[in-house]
Amino acid sequence: MSGRGTAIVTGATAGLGRAMAERLAGDGYRVIGVDRDDPGKDAPFEHWRCDLADRAAVDALAKRLAGAGPFQRVVFNAGISATGPFPAIPAEAHARLLAVNLEAPMVLCAALAGAGALARGGRIVFISSLSRFTGYPGAASYAASKDALAVYALSIRRPFAKRLGVGVSVAFPGPLRTAHAARHAPPGADGARRMDPDVAARLILAGAERGRAMIVPGRAALLTALAGRIAPGPVTAIMKRIIHDRLDGPVT
Repeated sequence: MSGRGTAIVTGATAGLGRAMAERLAGDGYRVIGVDRDDPGKDAPFEHWRCDLADRAAVDALAKRLAGAGPFQRVVFNAGISATGPFPAIPAEAHARLLAVNLEAPMVLCAALAGAGALARGGRIVFISSLSRFTGYPGAASYAASKDALAVYALSIRRPFAKRLGVGVSVAFPGPLRTAHAARHAPPGADGARRMDPDVAARLILAGAERGRAMIVPGRAALLTALAGRIAPGPVTAIMKRIIHDRLDGPVT
């Protein structure tokens, strides 16, 4: 075991998850990166392959992880999207999205807690989305899954602290400069304006270390969250105009 203990990061092979895993490894944690994709030979973490849309695979992973604890840090980051007009997206795409984004982290979290695999003084971070504050026309099921995940995280925060001695945080990153974001963005969207995932990872992990319940990384995201709370209707209308109305068709 590494000096600071063991960490789990789901969706660890790319984007924000990769940045999280690399930062935790750099901080001295032994990191188990869970993903269905190969991270490459240069990954500074162990790769445990799992398709989080497959419930049987998730249950098997939960048992395997329970035997590898205790875990000092757990980051439930894995997420997929489905964009386009809601009726045009196949039902199976919505179902897969909900399984990966919502069901898998809830199942894994409950399994780790039930098995006593979370170290006292440890921290769990759930990655939600800035869409919780703004709405996300064109990615309704994604927004729904991330909103539900945030409510789950905030609901278990107090009981986990009291009974397990484990801190729980939920992060709400805005658009990131990742291949996944580019794939689901409208044509011509300016990726240069998105936040670098390593910056987001640094801000999120720092917020979790400080014990913050809710983490909105970056000034632009904070301003968008504030605007969404003050004027939800107009902000959602803007999101519809710049995202939904510019999408060519469904992307899953």
